Amino acid sequence: MQPESSKAIKIVSVILLASALSACAGTGKSAKDRESADVYLQLGVRYLGLNKLELAKENLLMALKKDSHNAKVHNALAFLYEKINLYDDAREHYETALDLAPDDSGGQNNYGRFLCERGQFEEGVALLSRAAAMPLNERPWMALTNLGRCQVSMGQPQEAAVSFRKALEAHAAYAPALLEMQKISYKNGEFWAAKGYFQRYTNIAPPTSETLWYAMQTERALGNREPAEDYRQQLFEKFPFSDEAKKTKPAQR
Repeated sequence: MQPESSKAIKIVSVILLASALSACAGTGKSAKDRESADVYLQLGVRYLGLNKLELAKENLLMALKKDSHNAKVHNALAFLYEKINLYDDAREHYETALDLAPDDSGGQNNYGRFLCERGQFEEGVALLSRAAAMPLNERPWMALTNLGRCQVSMGQPQEAAVSFRKALEAHAAYAPALLEMQKISYKNGEFWAAKGYFQRYTNIAPPTSETLWYAMQTERALGNREPAEDYRQQLFEKFPFSDEAKKTKPAQR
C-alpha cells in the first residue's frame, strides 16, 4: 500500500499544473483551440484532484485533441495513466512533455520521480537535480524531496538527508520533507530530532499512518509509554487497514 504522503506529493505536483497554464505558440493551432485546450486541461486536472478518473481522462483527451503540442496536457495525461497503472502510456506522455518543453521544471520533477520509482535511478536523479537547480523553479522543494526519496531507494540516506534539509530550507513547512526527516532521524537513532520533525509536521498537516507509526516507535525508544500508547491507538483508530497498523501489535489486555 502506498503511503498517503507519497500519494499527496504526486497529486499536488499535478494540481499545480492548473495554476501555470500557458499557451503553446507556434503549434499551428488557432488561439481559440489553445484556449479551449487550456479549459479542458484545467477541468481534467481538477477531476484528477477529486479522483474522478474517467472524467479526468475525458477532458484531458479533449485537451490533447485541441492542442497536441501542449506539454502540460501530456504531463497531466502521463500522471493519469500512471495512476491507473498504464506505465508505458505514462512514460510516452512524460517523454513527449519534456520534448515539447525541455526546460519545464514541473515536467522534469514528475518524470524524474516516475523513473526513480521504477528503479531507473541515474536518469531520475539527473532530472530531479536539474529541476531543483533551475532558477525559474518556484517550488524547488518538491524536486528536492523527490530527489531525497530516490536517494533513499538507492541506499544513500546521508545524501537523502541533505536533499530533504535543502527542501526544508526552501520551504520550512513542507510536510512530505518533514515526514522524510522524521523517518531518517528515527532510523539514525536521533530520537529527539525525529520527535521534533513529527511535531513540526502535526502543526501543518493531519497525521498519516507513517507519521504515527514512527512517532509511536520514537516515544518507545525514549521510554515514554503514555504518548507511545496514544499514537498506537490513533494508528488503529484512523488507519486500521494500513501496513503500519498490520505490523503493530494490539494492546495487551
